[in-house]
Amino acid sequence: MSLATRDLLIWGIILAIALVIGTAEFYFPNPVLEKLTWTAIVIAGLFFVIRILFKTIVDNRIVDPKMRYSFAKGVVLLFYALTVVAVAVIWIENTQALLVSSGIIAAGIAIALQDVFKNVAGSIYAVTSGVYRVGDRIEVNGIFGDVIDIGLASTTLMEFGGWIHGDQPTGRLTVLPNGQVVTSTVYNYTKDYNFIWDEISVPVTYSSDWKKAASLFSEILEEQTRESVAHAHREIRAIGEQYYFPKKVVDPQVFLALTDNWVTFSLRYVTPVRDRRAMRDRLSRRILEAIEGSDRVEIASETMTITGTHTVELKNRGTRQERHLGDRSADRHGEGEEIPPPLQRPG
Repeated sequence: MSLATRDLLIWGIILAIALVIGTAEFYFPNPVLEKLTWTAIVIAGLFFVIRILFKTIVDNRIVDPKMRYSFAKGVVLLFYALTVVAVAVIWIENTQALLVSSGIIAAGIAIALQDVFKNVAGSIYAVTSGVYRVGDRIEVNGIFGDVIDIGLASTTLMEFGGWIHGDQPTGRLTVLPNGQVVTSTVYNYTKDYNFIWDEISVPVTYSSDWKKAASLFSEILEEQTRESVAHAHREIRAIGEQYYFPKKVVDPQVFLALTDNWVTFSLRYVTPVRDRRAMRDRLSRRILEAIEGSDRVEIASETMTITGTHTVELKNRGTRQERHLGDRSADRHGEGEEIPPPLQRPG
């Protein structure tokens, strides 16, 4: 069943309920039945105008799936808000008494359902402030994934990481309470631009030509990240004056550091967020190919040298042989055989 068919079915049920209550009120006049009738009629009218008519007209003109999803969520929220206001107008007569009683009731409800209200407030904050949207890649309290749904109380993520190495999905759906958006730090990888920085560390032996190594690594970075750098420059120009980025901040760089065992080259480069693992794989392969083809650069590895003294214990077997042969001689002597002379240790 499609969403449009489901909405029409719901609207028909609301109309049927309004018709039944209106008929009962016609034959049995009662203030409560009258208010129920008007409530059902108003809800049916709002549902038809907002959820069916308005949504259908505007939704057909939206091409971007992400924008279509956000619009559908906004329509639902608008319908609920107008429905609450309309029902309150129908049923509330004494506004002064309502203010007093509602204040006391609201205080009790706020204490009992503070987590629920915090989640709803977090949902409103996330939607209105744009801290993240559907399709963004975020991290909150160690939970990392792509946003696939933003509800009134929670946000659903397609989880990344976990037992999977690299930025690859695990297949699990993670439900994040929206209240954490207000109380925790939200890391958004794709909010206003779609690139991040990454680094690869390459250890090189001290016997290698470090200048040749730096030249090889710089050429590989420029070759493999040319498109990513150009894309990053375009996005920086597009966001205008909202953020300040130095012009050279996205250009690839090679840094060198000395250690006790080798020279560490840190290769810093910019990459699209969702291609980080693929970019790292391409660069790693090209680095290995370049090093294999060069006789002046060698990758270093950790080695261990064990030093110390060894104690060798020498056992004298001559005494045991004498004892052993002496026993045999005694045994043979008992049988009337001649006793052989004992073995002598060499001088």
